[in-house]
Amino acid sequence: MKLLLPLDIQYFAGEKTEKATPKKRKDARKKGQVVKSQDLSAAIIFLVLFLFLVLMAPIMFKGLAAFFTESIEQYMLFENLNKDAVMNIYKDALSELAVILLPIMAAAMIVALASNFLQFGFLFTTETMKFDLKKIDPIKGIKKILSLRAVVNLVKSLLKVALIGTVTGSIIWMNLDDVLSLAFHDPRDVLTTVAKLAAIMGIASAIALLIVAILDYIYEKFEYEKQLRMSKQDIKDEYKKMEGDPLIKSKIKQRQREMAMRRMMQEVPKADVVITNPTHYAVALRYDDESMDAPKVVAKGVDFVAQKIKMIAKENDIVTVENRPLARALYDQVEIGEEVPEEFFKAVAEILAYVYRIKRKI
Repeated sequence: MKLLLPLDIQYFAGEKTEKATPKKRKDARKKGQVVKSQDLSAAIIFLVLFLFLVLMAPIMFKGLAAFFTESIEQYMLFENLNKDAVMNIYKDALSELAVILLPIMAAAMIVALASNFLQFGFLFTTETMKFDLKKIDPIKGIKKILSLRAVVNLVKSLLKVALIGTVTGSIIWMNLDDVLSLAFHDPRDVLTTVAKLAAIMGIASAIALLIVAILDYIYEKFEYEKQLRMSKQDIKDEYKKMEGDPLIKSKIKQRQREMAMRRMMQEVPKADVVITNPTHYAVALRYDDESMDAPKVVAKGVDFVAQKIKMIAKENDIVTVENRPLARALYDQVEIGEEVPEEFFKAVAEILAYVYRIKRKI
């Protein structure tokens, strides 16, 4: 059997083999470190834009045709063009082009926001914009170039080029007769055929890129989880940090005990009797037949606390009764605020009856 030396234990404790804690994930998210694939966002935008263009092509075609027709007609109306006339034509042209192109730009923006939201939800942080000298460190730059991620990115780029080339080449090959016959068609038919082939190639390429992007997202998630991994020591340190400094914790507990003690001592004057043993234990009982089913322990203590309970009882004319076994049993078995168990009813009832007789005499 091989024994682990202290250095070996320290090494294994420092290995990042544990999954990240919720706090570590939350802190990483605040810094902008989330699972994100740029390729997935680009592929979704690419696909949606081509589908949008296919659906909106007739409307856009009519708009562009009207734009060119109107521009030519306006140009023909001005025999002597001056600066003001040119500016008016320019403004009208920009307005009409904006009406045609703005829907495409709006669709691209909406899809870009939606694709990022689907990946990591809503997140706004300025951490990634902060200036950091580590980002321009040449040594780290060289390490990134020679890293596994760089190799993966290279393979990914080559795969995308190969896929797009294969997809577009296949579509052209399948429509080779239509492409070769373009020289014999009028410009309108040529434009229609080219637009049709471009749309098919765009959608097919976007689907191919989407497949690559999904694989890229899986890889990014794997890398993200790997970077967030923690060692057993990291988890212990985080737990200690969350729990706080032991000295502060002990002070807080001491303060809580003091507050509980003050509240308990405030209840002693309301008690009907204090049962003692007589030096070490003291238990204060209170009974109200209208609101309680059984007598209730309002205070208890040993040694110094017991002496203080008896002193407050004496100051407030609370009867003190010595009963060693009962005082010890009540202290051990009944918590403050709890009612006396049924097994002690007879002994407590006798004491309360004795107390009530004394009070009546007084």
